[in-house]
Amino acid sequence: MSAIAGIFNFNQGAIPYDYSRNIMKSLEVFPADDVKTWEKRGVFLGCHAQWITPESVGEKLPYYDNRRLLAITADAIIDNRIELFEKLQISNNRTKAITDSELILRAYDKWKEECPKYLIGDFSFIIWDEREQKLFGARDFSGCRTLYFYRDHERFCFCTIMEPLFSLPFVKKELNEHWLAEYIAIPVTVDSTSVGSTVYQGIEQLPPSHSITIKNGKVNLERYSSVFPANELSLKSNEEYEEAFKEVVERSVADRLRTFRKVGAHLSGGLDSGTVASFAANQLKEQGKKLNTYSYVPVEGFVDWTARYRVANETDLIKSTVDYVGNISDQYFSFPNQSPYSEIEDWLDVMEMPYKFFENSFWLKGIYEQASKDNVGVLLNGQRGNWTISWGPVLDYYAMLLRALNFRQLYNEVKQYSNNIGVGKKRILKFVGKKAFPNIYKYIDRHSQYEFPTWISEEFAKKTNVLHYLEEKGIDLKGNSISSSYQIRRNQFEQLHFWGLNGTIGTKLSLRHSLWERDPTNDIRVIKFCLSVPENQFVQNGVDRALVRRSTKNLLPNNIRLNQRSRGVQGADGVYRMQNKWSEFIFEIEQLLIDPIISNYINIKLIGEYFNKLKCNPNPNIVFDFEFRVLMRSLILYRFLKRLKGGELNEKRMAITST
Repeated sequence: MSAIAGIFNFNQGAIPYDYSRNIMKSLEVFPADDVKTWEKRGVFLGCHAQWITPESVGEKLPYYDNRRLLAITADAIIDNRIELFEKLQISNNRTKAITDSELILRAYDKWKEECPKYLIGDFSFIIWDEREQKLFGARDFSGCRTLYFYRDHERFCFCTIMEPLFSLPFVKKELNEHWLAEYIAIPVTVDSTSVGSTVYQGIEQLPPSHSITIKNGKVNLERYSSVFPANELSLKSNEEYEEAFKEVVERSVADRLRTFRKVGAHLSGGLDSGTVASFAANQLKEQGKKLNTYSYVPVEGFVDWTARYRVANETDLIKSTVDYVGNISDQYFSFPNQSPYSEIEDWLDVMEMPYKFFENSFWLKGIYEQASKDNVGVLLNGQRGNWTISWGPVLDYYAMLLRALNFRQLYNEVKQYSNNIGVGKKRILKFVGKKAFPNIYKYIDRHSQYEFPTWISEEFAKKTNVLHYLEEKGIDLKGNSISSSYQIRRNQFEQLHFWGLNGTIGTKLSLRHSLWERDPTNDIRVIKFCLSVPENQFVQNGVDRALVRRSTKNLLPNNIRLNQRSRGVQGADGVYRMQNKWSEFIFEIEQLLIDPIISNYINIKLIGEYFNKLKCNPNPNIVFDFEFRVLMRSLILYRFLKRLKGGELNEKRMAITST
């Protein structure tokens, strides 16, 4: 794992020493096991390395292959090493020593621009092809690792994070207003649908599933990957699907345990993280290692206000998994001194841009910090599991049966589902009807729908034409869509703007704490398998998420595996944690309301209304309300804009002083 950087002069002129020195010096804020650079005829490559896998220890990056006349700098863990050894005809006596970056270089030597299609893992890399006089690079299919770049008519510069690029005198830190307009207008945590842009004008990013080629002064981006399988999988029995499921998930987990340090995992009381932890703990036992799990629990004194089918404190459920699976060293953290409000500045440092996921920010950061202290090299999670291993939207499946007029099967399914979850059949059928005929119900319920407020300034929205732009992109601007889960899932894998956020968080936190977050449920082999499985494998006999529930028999306890009546919820104590800082929060919102630095971008009148409604009411149950979310998002954006303005003032002062 590495932070990589580089500069390429199109005219092959010498790169000023200050440029390469400054871009590498900016990376010194992160821990490193090794720092190296390589330069030749207008090409500079750098690597700020953190060793995670056994093969990465002592790895030379950037690496130059004298025979092939290729140089590489890479931020990568490649999972399909054995498969690549065979395809690249690498002898058995070299397999333990060969690094992932050398594998990428060999793959490029054999397949050229097609090489990313053969790589499975988390990666971003840049290769200098001396014969072709070009740079070539790629980012993994889901964007687990970031790669930012700047280009003009003279040069191309890149880095894993954005800040080092601003150390170059020709790169200015200027706000990208179209990106910002999208950020404000999109209700969900997605930042922008413009997957190649960033919050800064002139700073671009390589989108997930894309390669990049720089030759003769031209920069070309090309998508190389799509996750949808060609055909539906057809097996003979439930048991065969279960065996196939276990095989692909077990392999995915095994490939992600490759570290010479400890292995950790996020663990909640649910199916996704429990499944990952179960496979990992069993495999680590064979290696003589234990799985270290990290679980967030609400702060002491918090009273669970959530609905009866939600569980804010999952301690008992987590302990059930730990006791049943075994070979787990479990830890539970409430992080009593942290809150969504207290961590804003630190998260702005980490993300280099405004963010929306404040509800989980404090415990996510806390777990990384603790895992780093424990010398964890790989931290597993199951974030993509809802769309892969634990897929099975029962109401949407029943809606499909209703539209197909398959009344007998629908009746039997609803009857069994009603018994399983303890809810009446009529109530279930009402929700099924909404799913089956959304346009009818949308008309009937048009006055009662709860819409996410439009908190972008009307003038700013008109200036950027953002609302029309997002509507053309199919974005639900009200946040109340009752679209089919099948379409939402398809969007998750077809529309690349859904991929980037997790990779951005994971890359930037991992660099800070020198560990690598890895998600076996996001493995492209797991995704393709799950997308190929028939829908009746995911919902059966009144059971949602049926395939994972059946497949984890003897791997997870029944109270986790068969639980259809409750789901965990993280971050429900966020406002409760802020109560001792509520007056500071209120004061800062008051300053926001009168500061012209933000008034051009957001609807100040609306923010004022929400402020007056909530300023005297720090009730814990407002944490997921739209009004509180808008206030927090506004505050985070306000802090970011003040930082940006402060940076601009400092640049002007420095320019005046130098003059």
